[in-house]
Parts: sequence; C-alpha cells; structure tokens
Amino acid sequence: MKQLLLLLLLPVQLLAQSLSMQDFKSYPFPTELCSASKSAKIAWAVNEQGRRNIYVAEGPAYNPVKITDFNKDDGQELSSLSISDNGKWVVFVRGGDHGANWDGGLPLNPSFENNPTKVQVCSVPFTGGTVNILSEGDYPEIDPNSATVAFIKGGQAWLCAIDSAGKAKNIFTTRGTVGSLEWSPDGNQLLFAANRVDHSIIGIYSNTGNPVKWLAPSFYRDQNPRWSPDGKLVVFTRMNGRGGAPDSLLPRKPNPWSIWVADISTGTATRLWNSPKTLEGSFPSTDGGANLHWAANNRIVFLSYQDGWPHLYSINAAGGTATLLTPGKFMAEHISLSADRKWLTFSANTGPDSKDIERRHAARVKVDQPGIEVLTPGTGLEWAPVLLNDNQSVAYISATAQRPPLAAVLPLNWPFQKQILLGENLIPSNFPQQQLVVPKQVIYISADGFEVHADLFEPANIGTGKHPAIVFVHGGPPRQMLLGWHYSDYYANGYACNQYLASLGFVVLSVNYRLGIGYGYAFHHPANAGLFGAAEYRDIVAAGKWLQQQSFVDGKRIGIYGGSYGGYLTAMALSHDSKLFAAGVDIHGVHDWVELSNLVKDFAGKYEKAPDYEKALQVAWQSSPVSSIKTWTSPVLIIHADDDRNVPFNQSVDLINRLEKQQVPFETKMIVDDTHHWMKFSNAVNVYAAAAAYFVQQLKP
Repeated sequence: MKQLLLLLLLPVQLLAQSLSMQDFKSYPFPTELCSASKSAKIAWAVNEQGRRNIYVAEGPAYNPVKITDFNKDDGQELSSLSISDNGKWVVFVRGGDHGANWDGGLPLNPSFENNPTKVQVCSVPFTGGTVNILSEGDYPEIDPNSATVAFIKGGQAWLCAIDSAGKAKNIFTTRGTVGSLEWSPDGNQLLFAANRVDHSIIGIYSNTGNPVKWLAPSFYRDQNPRWSPDGKLVVFTRMNGRGGAPDSLLPRKPNPWSIWVADISTGTATRLWNSPKTLEGSFPSTDGGANLHWAANNRIVFLSYQDGWPHLYSINAAGGTATLLTPGKFMAEHISLSADRKWLTFSANTGPDSKDIERRHAARVKVDQPGIEVLTPGTGLEWAPVLLNDNQSVAYISATAQRPPLAAVLPLNWPFQKQILLGENLIPSNFPQQQLVVPKQVIYISADGFEVHADLFEPANIGTGKHPAIVFVHGGPPRQMLLGWHYSDYYANGYACNQYLASLGFVVLSVNYRLGIGYGYAFHHPANAGLFGAAEYRDIVAAGKWLQQQSFVDGKRIGIYGGSYGGYLTAMALSHDSKLFAAGVDIHGVHDWVELSNLVKDFAGKYEKAPDYEKALQVAWQSSPVSSIKTWTSPVLIIHADDDRNVPFNQSVDLINRLEKQQVPFETKMIVDDTHHWMKFSNAVNVYAAAAAYFVQQLKP
C-alpha cells in the first residue's frame, strides 16, 4: 500500500499560491442557536478552528459574550443547547458525534488524550462563570421551574439540580431505551418514550412514590410525545411495529403513520389523524421527522410530504380536517414553535427570486392560518430561525456566498428592519472573504429525463483557455448544496474546499443529484436508486458530460470527489466511467452495498425470505462500485478515519485490497481516531488540503 505524502510533494504551482486550505477553513461556524422563552436572550455555539465555545446575547443591544473557555482543538462538539426559563442558565452537552449513524453518544478521542473526555451534560450561568459538569449523559431537558435537568444516561432517565456538579441520580428504570424527554407545563411530570426494539410505548414519570404510567400501550411504535398546554393530554405519533411476513424489497412501499391524543387521567388514546396510504404520505424523512407540536388555540401542528413537498399542517386537537399551512413548491425544515405557541418559524428554500430554491431563508407562519412570511428575502442564506419571547424579533444564522455564517437578530418592525450580525469580529483577518467566488445556478437534464440542479464555481481566470474541472458530490444523500455557505459544518467543509479549488484554477460543479432534498418528493425518493439500482449515478455522468461541453473546460481533465454517499458516487464514477473521470478523491465512501446493507443480516437463519430476495441481492451487488472493479483505471486517493460511525472503515480497507489486486493506481490517507465528520479542525484541513493537492498532481501536472 502506498502512503500519501502530499504535503511534502506539493507541485510548484500549488506552493506558489498565497492562500492555503487552512485560510479557506479559518471561518467561525455557529451552531445550536436557541432562545429563552421568557426573555430576549439567545445562546449559540461557535466552532473557531476547533475551539468550540458558547456565546450569549441579550436584547436590545445583543452584544455577543463568550461564556465558556474551551481552548483546544480536541474534537469535542457542543450540542443540545437550551436556556432556562428564568434566563439564568445555559445547559448543553459536550462530547460525542451526534451526526453519527451509531454510537453517537459515545466518547471520541481524535486528539489522543490519555483520559478522553466523556459525553457530559453541563450547565453554565448565562452571565458566564464556572462550567458545572452535571453528569455523564445526553439530551438534557430543563424543567419549567429552572431548578433541575433531566437527561439520558445509559438509555435511562436521570435527574440533577441545574447548579450541582456530580450529584445526578437515576429517577426510574424501565425496559428498553428511554428518549424524547419532555417536562409537563407545571414541571411535576416527565414524559418519555421507551423503545423496545419491535415496539415502543409512551410513559409518564411523576415521582419516586408513584409508578410509571403508560399511555395506551400497544403493539405499535409510539413516538414523539408532546404535552398539551394544560398538561392534561399528550399527543404522539404511531407506526406499525416490527414484524410480519416478508414483503418484496425492490418496489417502493408507503410507510403509513398516524397521530393520537391520550388522556393522562385514563391512559386511553384516540386517533386524531391518519396519513394518506401513498408514498408521499409516508412518515417524513426530512429534518425533525414529524415535527409534532401542541400549539395555541388547541391546534396540533406537524410536517407531512403528502402533497409532494415537506410542508407544515395544522389540525384541531378535537378532530377535523388538517389544514395545509405552507402551500407552494418549497420545503420547510429547522422548525421551531414560538414561546406563546402561536407561530412556527422555519427555514425555507423559497422567496421572490427564482434561485431561492437553491438557498434557505427564515420564514414564519401562524399555527392556525395558511400563508407564510419570508422574513429574510434576498441573495443571502438564513437558517434555524427562532422567534424571541415577544415575537417582535427573530434570531437565526446568516451567511452569503462569501461571508461565512454568523448569528443574527432581525427586528420585525416592517418595513424598517435591518439584521444585526453578531460576532463579525470572529472572522479572522486571513480569511479570504473577498476572494470567494459566487457560485452560479446550473440546470441540466440527466439521461433518463430528470432535471438536475448544480452550483458552478468558476475560477477568476475563467476567460483564459481551457481549465481542468471537478465534479463535487455531496453526501447524505438527503442533502442539498446551496448557492452559498451550508448550514451543516460537514457540508461547509465541502463548500470551502470548492472555493479553494476554484482559487487554484479548477472549474467545480457541485451536483444536487436525485435522492437529495429541496426539489420535492419524486426527486427525494426516486425509483431504482441507491442499493436498488443506483439511478442517481446517471446525474453524475450527466454532470461530467455537461462539463465536457463547456468551452472553458478541458474535457480530458475532469476529476470527481465527495465524501460518504459522495464517496460512493465517486467510486461508481471511477469504476464505470474512467474514460470520463480522469482522477478522483473518495472520502469514506460506500463500496459494497451487500456488505453494508442488512439484506443478508435481516434474513439470516429465517425460513421465510422476501419474494425477490435473490434479485435484490443481485441488484445491490451491481449497484456497488466493487462489482465493476475491472473497468476501474483512473487513479484515486482514498481517505478514511478509523473511528467512522457512519460508514465502516472496512469499506475502504476492502476497496484498497481490490484495487491493489487490479493494479489500479491509488494513494491513501488514514486519519487516526477521528470520525466521519472530522471533529478535529486540523484533520479537516489536512483532508481537504490533501484532496486539492491530489487534483493538482493529477490534473495540473
């Protein structure tokens, strides 16, 4: 196996560049924005080159103040931020990898500490001071009296005083894994869901003297419980439990669900709403799932894809017909209910500009009346909006194609509002903001007729001759790259790398292939995709061919790169179309669907198998890059971290062994003890710098 030493072997023209990948990655990245329910206070986390800390601000001035002092690039993320109702405390979780597919709540140690940081529930005064480590644990919920914090530890519910370090206690123990904690409005009861593998049930804990009360226990999967404002009722979602005769695997089938309301005095429940038994009516698979809330005026609000787009709906808790709140060809995500329960705020890819389908803007809608307000129209990007307690201001995260994301507050005094950016001084002086290009919208048609959207990054010298080009393939796949900075730190890495590649003279086409979000249900859930046919790969081939047709592109110097699902499609491109794609960088990609999927595992030792089981196995194999290894000739750089909790490290080990046997030229870069999301800043810089250097080496010799 060859070991990549690109940092020592950089071509002369790359060394001559005045800007580095570290410069393009030096931006601050804000996450976890939240607001207080009874005061004009907000809190958010910021990742400053690996140093993750919490900032707060209070109206009307909203001067940002850093209230923690974590000063190492140690890979410990901050999540689950919330502010107590009395405004005195900020509670958060430090550690873990909450974007992982498995073991997200387990510690990680990419900085090789002798005593790794545990995943911990912490509190800190809003005014700053000592950080209290309440306990190992995750997913904290502050009680309405601002005195205690409930959280999950070892799959069970625990409790600790909000200002007491190390004095947590387990408050009850039940079978299964406990989640979805929510305090009753008076703070005397704790609502939860207990997942018991093939079914799940909703429970209420009152105190140590009373047993847990179960609400309408059944053979189904009951989840997402929410209190009514008076604390007498609970709303929840219900889906079928696991089991039944094996059905065909290849055809797409609806995943129906329903909404139920339970009376806590009797424990009985009645069905309020049934999803349509259509593919579009299936349980939503976008951010937040059902996004179920008990709103004002006795309205239950939820999200559904039933009209072909992920929209918000509202129904009277007493029954009736659901009302579509957000009609139109756009999606709603990052949904939040206002403190008075009268408004929903959300991110939407809509606005007065036709290109807004490639952006996000802050929007709001009343919980009982259709018609949205786009609060932040324009060419910027705004996401994760939350209304402040008086509903007269909204906080969100704001970016443009050039300026990196910052927290912001917008007073809603129409028409004189102007957003207040928080923490502009956090953008380092070496960040090349003015050198960033503004990506252009591209729309092309795939071989089978799908309309595909993409973002084009053109180098500054685009008018001089033919340039090498690169197709960028995002991961997910339910993601959408935007005409500016992305709201996910992982995809912001890709955006920064695309900008860096453009600065090196590459044309970059960032493809929003089918299976992604933002373009409706048919695009998000196409037929014959993924392990059941890889139809989305046609969109990648079409991207390469589109580049070949451009007068400013050298059609013989087209590369491709991507991470995770983007790594999978990169490997598909190199194994199927090496004549089109001259080189690639495969970052923790999927290479063998049969090995990765549960097709074999789910039917192992079972007498009954799906009617099309053997065919499904064959299709999954043919949809895997390793099945076409003999036609792979283009060189590739393979990058993977060995604590990956989204794609098993062995997917790359297996591929490397096959490439070596086939004598395909490859290089490798292994990252020790980091995860799928490059939790350590220096690792992210090294990964994307290596990718860029490899393309310079292969496409600009």
